[in-house]
Amino acid sequence: MQDAKEKIIRYYKGTEGEATSVKLVDFAAQTIKNQKCKLTGFLSPFEQEMAGVIANSLGSLKVDFYGGFNGAERQRAAFCHEDFKGTPNFEIAVIKAEWNGEFARLGHRDVLGSILSLGVDREYIGDIIATKDCAKILVDKKMCDYFTANLTQIGGTSVTTTVDELENISPKEERTKEIRATVASLRVDSIAAAGFGMSRSKAATEIAAEKIKLNWQTVKNASQSIKEGDILSLRGRGRVEVAEIRGQTKKGRVGVLLKRFF
Repeated sequence: MQDAKEKIIRYYKGTEGEATSVKLVDFAAQTIKNQKCKLTGFLSPFEQEMAGVIANSLGSLKVDFYGGFNGAERQRAAFCHEDFKGTPNFEIAVIKAEWNGEFARLGHRDVLGSILSLGVDREYIGDIIATKDCAKILVDKKMCDYFTANLTQIGGTSVTTTVDELENISPKEERTKEIRATVASLRVDSIAAAGFGMSRSKAATEIAAEKIKLNWQTVKNASQSIKEGDILSLRGRGRVEVAEIRGQTKKGRVGVLLKRFF
């Protein structure tokens, strides 16, 4: 197993997933040793993919994911030994923060920023569902008392914080739009421009500002190539899936079918 562990860590070395890969490999190894079940913090989609790779590579393991409701983006992973007969408890709770929506307009970024300013590690926080006058925050259950005692302001606005029920969260419904376009090439800046409705130079600027991610990793080079099935996300603008690459047109451009999620 040691060789498999080292191979995984080498694969992610130098990427944004390097530190997480070390932690997840350690989680998986402990699960195999104890022949039980071990729960991670909340993981991004990229980190979830990594957890699946690790479970498949090390053997004797299965991994389940849950984020508190159907469609959650950030989810906890439960590494379970193949001989474990129990059912994973994902230990997820909901914190509801409420404010007067007539006087304050608060969004996801305001809520997350206020939480992180309390010194809370991101792994304790799942999805944040913000509306006009409240936010429902998926959290590690053991953090409930801390949030109800300390999360009293968001973006300078006073909030009332209580523990809510998971049953009160509706499954996530995303609006989608199909975009048929032709692009000069399958460079990430070209696809981002077509998918998010901007110029290619603007897309390059957003990439330089590290606002665009490819498969949940920050894009470092505007000339990076895109393939079918890839996911691009732009901070504050949702994400785009490369649903189909249709080949070259007579003018040498590339036809693509994109799916925009709002």
